[in-house]
Amino acid sequence: MTHRRRGHGRRRAVAVLFAALLALCAAAPAHAADYRYWSFWQRGEGGAWVYATQGPSIARPDDGDVDGFRFAVAADAKTAKKPRGTADFDTVCADTKAAAGKKRIAVVIDFGTAADAPGGKTPPKPRTACARIDDGGSSADALAAVAKPLRYDNNALLCAISDYPKTGCGEQVSGDGGERSGADEGDGGPSVGLLAGVAAVVVLGAAGVWQARRRRG
Repeated sequence: MTHRRRGHGRRRAVAVLFAALLALCAAAPAHAADYRYWSFWQRGEGGAWVYATQGPSIARPDDGDVDGFRFAVAADAKTAKKPRGTADFDTVCADTKAAAGKKRIAVVIDFGTAADAPGGKTPPKPRTACARIDDGGSSADALAAVAKPLRYDNNALLCAISDYPKTGCGEQVSGDGGERSGADEGDGGPSVGLLAGVAAVVVLGAAGVWQARRRRG
């Protein structure tokens, strides 16, 4: 009975160890790729920036709305950087009068920081402008009214505002600004595959020790 209890205890210990290592693997962060691009924002209630759910060519802002654009390196909407500054519609469009058949959109353009700039370039300073466009105009129309030249790629992705940057469009980059060689490249932490391999080695080793002791017993 004592031998059986010991064997059962060893099997239980191995199972617990395996479960703990699997949990560690599951908790390992995924290696999301970073991209350098222009993100599109809209001011929501209370003046907070909200990541736009539509592209600027589709979004139809109302008179008095505020659109924001920020150039930065990010992986997705959750990590995207918001436009800086607190400029609101009343401030940006204070000198632009309303007109029949037109709407006024405050546009905030943040060219980002030196850390986000491609090739060590110095980004222009953030700026604001008030666009007065037709009532049915889009956010892209408002941007074009105040920040030409714009550049788009074949998929209508916004690549440059006021000719910044001069080249590139949503390219994949590493965390330190260098080009990534692939989407699965690590970010400095242990990969899920590595942790899974360690888990397998540890569990197999523990099982081997248990089997050897069982044969001796």
